[in-house]
Amino acid sequence: MKDLDRLAPVGSPERAMLEQLPPERLPRHVAIIMDGNGRWARGRGLPRVEGHRAGIRAVRESVEAAARLELDTLTLFAFSTENWKRPRWEVRTLMTLLKEYLNRELRTLVDNNVRFRPIGRIAELEVEVQEGLDKAVEATRANTGLLFQIALNYSGRAELTDTLVAAVRLARDGALAPESISEDWVTDHLTTAGVADPDLLIRTSGELRISNFLLWQLAYAELYFTPVLWPDFTTRDLLQAVADFARRERRFGGVLEGGGEAPEGEE
Repeated sequence: MKDLDRLAPVGSPERAMLEQLPPERLPRHVAIIMDGNGRWARGRGLPRVEGHRAGIRAVRESVEAAARLELDTLTLFAFSTENWKRPRWEVRTLMTLLKEYLNRELRTLVDNNVRFRPIGRIAELEVEVQEGLDKAVEATRANTGLLFQIALNYSGRAELTDTLVAAVRLARDGALAPESISEDWVTDHLTTAGVADPDLLIRTSGELRISNFLLWQLAYAELYFTPVLWPDFTTRDLLQAVADFARRERRFGGVLEGGGEAPEGEE
């Protein structure tokens, strides 16, 4: 794990936390449900748009911290298929902020060796948004550091439905034998194909649900819920989640370290 000085100054609580984390126990893939922008704004008597705007700082800080922790992947849930039900002005604002983020942060992503990848039903977004996403993908394609995935127009059920439709079409055309469909086949045909499943899911704002996010991929993820609203989420909050993860024993259906058995009924 490198770049400790850029993550936290010597003598700070965050630095002490970092120095106590065994590198081999760090998560390789962290996924975050960014929640609480509206409540953050409401608590300050501001329009909801200001909460979304304030949340951009937390995105920037989380991406930079994940890169400096040398994580493999960071996946942020930015806009779900259900979010189209929001007022039209709010949806337009979110898309405008996305375009602004891509324009402003692309140079930083390139300079920090971050590779960018959107997941979801991207073809349903407005053309200008798609062009901005394509530009970011192409500009960071050769980077070899953190993979930054952003979920847009995404839902776990929609992703699984799209994969099922693709399988049916292939089978109908004689290109896929139904008996050859396996868990590996499904994994390889999701929008996250080629990326290891998340080790850790973080949700901000105190809500205790996964909200249709990465339903297949989160099968064995550790879940971490924090009351911190997304615009207030900092590097320290990310490190606390990672430290909590590092203290957990992951069994994947096996046994505890030292040979003890997992409690009956637990994976």
